[in-house]
Amino acid sequence: MFNATLLWLIAGVILCLMELLFPTAFVEFMMGIAAFVVALISLILPHSGLQIALWMIFSTLLVLLSRRIFTPRRKSATIEGKTEGETLTEIPAGETGRILYEGNSWRGKCSEESLAIAPKQKVYIVGREGNTLIVLPKSLLEGE
Repeated sequence: MFNATLLWLIAGVILCLMELLFPTAFVEFMMGIAAFVVALISLILPHSGLQIALWMIFSTLLVLLSRRIFTPRRKSATIEGKTEGETLTEIPAGETGRILYEGNSWRGKCSEESLAIAPKQKVYIVGREGNTLIVLPKSLLEGE
């Protein structure tokens, strides 16, 4: 009959090798690492039910931890420099309107809450909040 420690070691090796053959974003690899940890614990705790429960807990924790470590952080999109756009609709003071930017229609809002911008006006995009572009009229910045 197989020793529980040997069984966990074999399971760990198989799971780690499966990650090489069938990449699963480190899920199988973390399950294999958890099997190695349980193999060490099986030397102390002989109860197979407890070993399986520990393996499931360790696997879950390691997968979540690996996601946190290896998943790249998303950076918020920023618009660099003096980027120009044009208003498609009026942007009333303190409200939103539509702006043409890089060939697409975006929701836009003036950074000066008390200022309204007429349609077909050139604007500078000075920021972004989600899908809303924050703009200033080009005439205000250039003194036209």
